[in-house]
Order: sequence, then structure tokens, then C-alpha cells
Amino acid sequence: MNSSGYLSTSLPNSPMNHDSIQLTTAEDTIQGEFYTSLEDENSRLEYLVERRTAELKQAFNFEALVRKITEKIRDTLDESQVLETASKELAEVLEIEVCKIELYDKEYNKSTIAYEYSVNQNYCQGISRPIVDFPEIYQSLLRKNLLQYVNIVPEWHPELVKVTRLACPIFDDKGILGNLWLLKPKEELFSQFEIRLAQQIANECAIAIRQARLYQSYQGLLKEFDKLEYLKNDFLKTLSHELRTPITSIRLAVETLETLIKDDDFSDKGLISQLLQILQEECKREGDLINDLLTLTYLEAGSKSLTLAVIDLKTWLSGIVESFREITFRQNQQLKMEIDDSLPFLETDTTELERIVRELMTNACKYTPKFETIIVRAIAVEGKILISVTNSGIEIPVEEQKRVFDTFYRIPKNDPWKYGGTGLGLALVKKLAEYLGAEVFLDSVANNTKFSLMFPVGAVKDRKTG
Repeated sequence: MNSSGYLSTSLPNSPMNHDSIQLTTAEDTIQGEFYTSLEDENSRLEYLVERRTAELKQAFNFEALVRKITEKIRDTLDESQVLETASKELAEVLEIEVCKIELYDKEYNKSTIAYEYSVNQNYCQGISRPIVDFPEIYQSLLRKNLLQYVNIVPEWHPELVKVTRLACPIFDDKGILGNLWLLKPKEELFSQFEIRLAQQIANECAIAIRQARLYQSYQGLLKEFDKLEYLKNDFLKTLSHELRTPITSIRLAVETLETLIKDDDFSDKGLISQLLQILQEECKREGDLINDLLTLTYLEAGSKSLTLAVIDLKTWLSGIVESFREITFRQNQQLKMEIDDSLPFLETDTTELERIVRELMTNACKYTPKFETIIVRAIAVEGKILISVTNSGIEIPVEEQKRVFDTFYRIPKNDPWKYGGTGLGLALVKKLAEYLGAEVFLDSVANNTKFSLMFPVGAVKDRKTG
């Protein structure tokens, strides 16, 4: 008992009591660390969930963007519209200032900026550049690898500016068509999302471009088919006229002869001679037409064989040309020959060569105006022989020159009923020339038209040994 009258009890300093306190403190520490770790794990999981949600949202937005741009791209079959839509839509979605599409030529020798979308100014549209001048760029792109790099562009600003370029090849299973270029006017790389989107749009561009080109090709075939259909109908109409005219003349001549023969008092032998001449001429005309058709058929089928002979062209050609002298005289045309005296011999099929020369001469006589000149030349040129028929006073339009050798084709401005013909003559000339191993050329300028026939070196024989 103390002085205050209260009982005082004191606990001894025990080691077990101290250890108990230390254990409690350790447990508290472990528990705190556990809660901290648990909070960290919760935070990590929440971050992963948020990130995954963002990725799913981005993927959903990505698919929506691709679908939106794809629908707009495929909404047209016009290639230029496809390029414009793809460039503009992608630039607006990615909020970049420049997007352009370049296309290769067929040989991959150069690339041309087919379309450029820019918020400021189009610097490059229509510009082409040789592939060989940029090997560090195109070696990778032509292997269908995308390319991203930073370079300096002085033309964007008075001061040097660093820009980031991204190029995505546009290709499909048929080959590579070009590249989709994106540009950021700052030193900032494109994100994986932007790259994926650009690649997807490049793939869609490849499909859309192929579709547009296929459609254009189809339209071209339709136009060509329409032309062929027109030519066929025109040919049938002309052929019908050409066949019917001689037959009509022959029938009238036969009916007239039949009437005259039944008339016992008829004695005009001159009229009978005229009727017989009509029959002969019209039969020949009909036979020539049928022969031309058959010859073209044989030549197309490759079932005609050559009968070669060596001829002195100066003598041989002069005889054929002279046979047209009377016709040109009656039509007030001048006929000239310029044949090289030292012309070598020619080995060829003379029957078919004569058909070529006669067709060219007939053509010249038919279309040469009065008082104009027809010149037949034969010369040796670098070991070859050149035969040409030139007539003045007429010129074939440039747009028609490539088609004059087509079967059934006749120049639209020429009246078929005035001049006659089926459009087989020059087609036959070209086929026969190929058959003889020669080449035929047309040169029509300055109110002069010249058809030339060039024989190869192998057909030329030296006069001493020929």
C-alpha cells in the first residue's frame, strides 16, 4: 500500500511480452504489404481491362472506317474517282495534310502521281519519276514491303522542315500497281493503327483499280464489238450490192439475148456483141469478188502454199503498169514509171505479187482526181527491193490510216456506191504481202498517198547469179 492508501501493482519486464509486440508489428507490416500488392494488382487489371476495351473500341472503329472508305471507293468504276476518294477519305480520317497515290507503268520503269490530295496545294500530281533514280525506295516497295522514314523537305517552308513519309504498296495476286503515300509535316512516326488502316485501304484500292480497269476494258470491247458489228453489217450490205449488181446485169443481158434470138427478123450483130461483152465483164467481176473472199479465207487459215519464181522486175513490172495506161488516159490522169535499171532479180510468187500490184494500181486509178499523177517506183534499198505506188491529189486522214488494211473496212468519206468495192482490196494486199514475206506501208501526207511494198534481203537475187 502506498502513501495514498491505494494498492499499487507493477508488472515485471517480461521477454515474452516484448516478443508479442514485435510479432503484432510484423503482422501489420505483412498485411499492409498484402493490401498494397492487392491494390497494385487491381490497378494493373483495371489498366489491362481499360487498354483491352480501348483496343476493342479501336478495332471496332477501324473496321467501321475501313468499311466506310471501302464503300465509297467501290461505289464507282471510274479509276480516277477511286484514287481521289481513297486519298481524300484517308487523309481526313488520319487528319494528315497530304495523301497521294502513284501508279507504275507496265514495265515498272517509272511511277506517276495519279492523284494527290493536299489541304494546301498539289505539288506532285501528274509528275513522273524514273524508278532507277530512287533504288533505296523502290527496291523495297516493288517487293511489296511498306516503307516509313523521316526526311527533310525544303519546299514546304522557308526553313528546312522534317516530315514523316509512309508508303504502302498497292498490290493483289496479279501484281503490284503502285503505292499509297501518306505524309506528316512533322517528325512523328505513324502509329500501328494508322499503318494498318493505310495498308487496308491500299488493298481495297488494288481491288477497286482492277475492277475499274476491267470495266473500262469491257467497255472498250463493247465499243470494238459495236464497230465490228457495224463493219459486218456494212460489209454484208456492200457485198450483197456487189454480188447482186453483176447478177442483175447478167440476167438482163441473158433475157435480152433470149428475146433477140426468138426474133427472126433481128440482124443487129453489134448489139449481140455488146451484150456478150457485158456478160463477160460481169462474170469476171463476180468471179474476182468470190476469188478475193476465198483467198482471204485461205490466207487466214494458212493453207496456201508459195510457188516461187525468179523474175526480172523491170520487165515484169513494166508490163503490168502499162496495162493501166489506157484507163489513166481516159480519166485524164498522168501515169509515170521510175524503175531502177540495175534492179536485181526478185524471187517470189508472181501470181500473188501481180494481184498486189494490180490492186494498188486499181486503187490509185479509182481515187486519183483528174490531172493528178500516179507514179510507180521500184528501187533497191540496203539489199532489199522497194516497190511503191504513189498518187497525188488525195490524202487519207490520219485517224483512218491505221484501219485501211482491216478486212471489210472502207474510208467513211468515200461513197461506196460511187467507187464500188467491198473493203477487201487493201486487206488482201496486206495478207498477200505477209504471205510473200514482205511488208506493206502507207504514207499519206501533203496531198499525196503512197503504198510501199518492201521485200526482204532473202528474196533479192544478184543479176549475175540469179
